[in-house]
Amino acid sequence: MPRRVFNSSCGIVQHDRTAMKPKESAVSIIEVKDVRKIYPLGKVQVEAVKGVSFRIEKGDFISIAGPSGSGKSTILNLIGLIDTPTSGEVFIEGKPISGLKDNQLTTLRHDTIGFIFQSFNLVPVLNVYENIEFPLLLGTQKKNRRKAADDAIVPAQQKMSKKEKTEWIDFLIEQVGLTQWRNHRSNELSGGQRQRVAIARALVGKPSIVMADEPTANLDSTTGQQILDLMKKINKELSTTFIFSTHDARIVDLADHVIRLKDGLVTENVRKNGVVAHASAGNGAQPRAEQ
Repeated sequence: MPRRVFNSSCGIVQHDRTAMKPKESAVSIIEVKDVRKIYPLGKVQVEAVKGVSFRIEKGDFISIAGPSGSGKSTILNLIGLIDTPTSGEVFIEGKPISGLKDNQLTTLRHDTIGFIFQSFNLVPVLNVYENIEFPLLLGTQKKNRRKAADDAIVPAQQKMSKKEKTEWIDFLIEQVGLTQWRNHRSNELSGGQRQRVAIARALVGKPSIVMADEPTANLDSTTGQQILDLMKKINKELSTTFIFSTHDARIVDLADHVIRLKDGLVTENVRKNGVVAHASAGNGAQPRAEQ
């Protein structure tokens, strides 16, 4: 049976009889260059990230792993545009974020990055469709913010008609296997189903990047594996870049790119096809290829 796909150029769901498209040639969608982050703690300054450099390519399924206190949450906040570095530079799709105003950063984050949280963060009074639609409704209330970003680095998102939006959301609901639960509220769903809604919600704005903070932490092992398989499927079919901050060994095993942190430094930066050349400067660690 032909697979249903969403044609983003015309905004309609079509049937595709071809095989899944291969990923585009390697392009750095995120680059972190000699980034440091220092937090004041009373009279003491804590250096959470110590001159870290790495690149993430378009279509990566990447795990940023490390023990508590290693700096992975700080890194996630920096590349997720929730925080800014003390020094160094973060590039999104080749453009530096330094110098952007708060409203420009907010618009860039809204238009480029989708977030998946371990606690789901669904709105209890909304059903599946409405929870997925919610970020789009927020976006329509930020026209002035979008206009400011047009003069920065982000082109305005292609507007969808009401019909196109409904078809796109229904397509995502089908992709995450919740068509039968479309009109159910979040309190009527299992933990795994709620996380599926969260995944669809993260994708509804057509972001090029999805960031997931411990997305399997509150799920049993079977449901967690199903969620990982779903995200890997979306990664392959839509070429969406997935970035995980995790302790989950299954995500590390499934990832095609792994960055390990310890004490604010990169200790390992590898792909399944060999060594990644861009490790942190001065960390004293040698990146190693996978066997």
